[in-house]
Amino acid sequence: MTMQLLVLGANGRIGRELRRIWPRDLPGGLRPLWHSRNAGFRWDMLAEPFPGMEPGGVVLNLAGVTDARRPVTQNIDLAMAACAAAEAAGARHLFLLSSAAVYGAHPTYDFREIDPPAPANPYGRAKLEMEQAAQDWASPGKPGLTILRLGNVVGADALLGRARPGAPVLLDPAPGQEGGPLRSYIGPRSLASVLARLAALAAEDAPLPQLLNLAAAPPVSMRALLEAAGLDWRWGPETPDVIPRVGLDTRLLQGLCPLPPGAGDPAAMVAEWRTP
Repeated sequence: MTMQLLVLGANGRIGRELRRIWPRDLPGGLRPLWHSRNAGFRWDMLAEPFPGMEPGGVVLNLAGVTDARRPVTQNIDLAMAACAAAEAAGARHLFLLSSAAVYGAHPTYDFREIDPPAPANPYGRAKLEMEQAAQDWASPGKPGLTILRLGNVVGADALLGRARPGAPVLLDPAPGQEGGPLRSYIGPRSLASVLARLAALAAEDAPLPQLLNLAAAPPVSMRALLEAAGLDWRWGPETPDVIPRVGLDTRLLQGLCPLPPGAGDPAAMVAEWRTP
């Protein structure tokens, strides 16, 4: 039996990668239903009532604000619209995309889901407020909820995804780190595999955690990614607010959706990005 997987915000960078990679039907009998305001499943999340979907499906919310063109506090409104939609649709489970930015930074430590958040910028604070609002919404009788604290996605990030021919990428120096800032990353094909596996587990009513880090291990330097991609780059100016390291502990994820050894290698993640 086919079950709908409603993907909200499917026109964003991550949504476009999923549309490129996922087949028409996913494991567990799931069929993606792609949402945007202009094509496919049309719905303006902040201005229109939810138009409905088949009951008993799964919802994945990718809709969010990541740059200065709109206020980052809209992340809260978009998430709550997704919560309301999942409830109105009688969905089994809702996955909300959050960010590693909720944790803040630590020079050596990989953050676990149980660690207290301490966001270091407005985006991280908005994502944490979004998480808290969604957790307040969640209760027995409503769809299950999993908040995905995503690291960076190779090719859908500000480092590689915005690189342009003939324009060197400017890399922020990080004091004491020859490779520049360290981050937890994941390749787009690994991300697509993990999300499909999680959605299949939700379709089976398998128990899922409310908070889940989403990345490959270990954290990698941005310099290593640029060099693996063969991109022209140079150091930018010293930036006092640069965050040197944000690492995610992925043991909980590995227990649910094991990634193969080497999935976090810079060359492997770049290859995922460049594979048609």
